[in-house]
This record gives sequence, C-alpha cells and structure tokens, in this order.
Amino acid sequence: MCYRLLAMRAHTRLELAQALRRKEIPDDVAEVVLGKFDTAGLIDDAAFAAMWVRSRHENQGLGRRALAVELKRRGVDSSVVTEAVDAVDDDAEEERAAALVRKRLRAMSGVDEQAKIRRLVGMLARKGYGQGMAYRVVRAELGAEGLDEPED
Repeated sequence: MCYRLLAMRAHTRLELAQALRRKEIPDDVAEVVLGKFDTAGLIDDAAFAAMWVRSRHENQGLGRRALAVELKRRGVDSSVVTEAVDAVDDDAEEERAAALVRKRLRAMSGVDEQAKIRRLVGMLARKGYGQGMAYRVVRAELGAEGLDEPED
C-alpha cells in the first residue's frame, strides 16, 4: 500500500501513517513498515517539503505563509518547514504575487478602483501573502495599468 502511494507522488511519514490507519493496519505493524521505508530512504520529509514548496509556489501562486500552513498540516517538522519555505526569497514571492494580480486584473475591467484593490489584496491574503506586500503589489500593478491610485 505504501509503495502504491509513493508511486503516485511523494508523501510525508504522517500521510503514510494516516493511510495505514485508515486501512486499519495495527499501529505497531505500521511503525515497523514506516521504519523500513525511512531506512531505505523512501520517506524523506525534507525532500517532500522542498518539492511541495516549489510546486505550489510556481503553479498555485501560494505565498510563504500558506505554504508553511500546508506543510505543517501534512505533518512536516517545523524546522524542515522553515528551511523549505525560506527557499522562496522575497523577490520571487513578490514577482509571483504581481503575476497573480496582473492575471486577475484582466477580468476586472468594469470594477471600480476601490473594489479592485479590496478584491486583489483579499485574493493575495488568501494565498498566504502578507498584507503589506499584497497592498504594495496591488498599488504598483494598478499604477502600471495607468489607474489613479487612491489617497491613503
């Protein structure tokens, strides 16, 4: 069962343990199996975290905060999460946020400027970007679009 799961995609130790528990495999047997998988190098939470961060940041546009939450939910140790999320530097995160805003702006032609700002900052916040960065990126992209920026 673990081989089949790992053949589809990488999994964390916790995910494999939960899968075994769902199939009602006794905990002592599951620990032995997972221990053998660890020893063989088939379970590597650090490699999983690095791959997850790279994939979800590039494909889904998630910010560091959302990536950290997802990895912790998958049972990755906090120190490994920190190391993996730190691979996304500030410039890459800001550029990805700007790309998301540009893409969303194309579909917002009939929306007033205040609503655009609110919606775009909210979208970035849901994707795990900090409020300050989100607002800064949205204002910069609106400025690039030639829209008047509102006074604070």
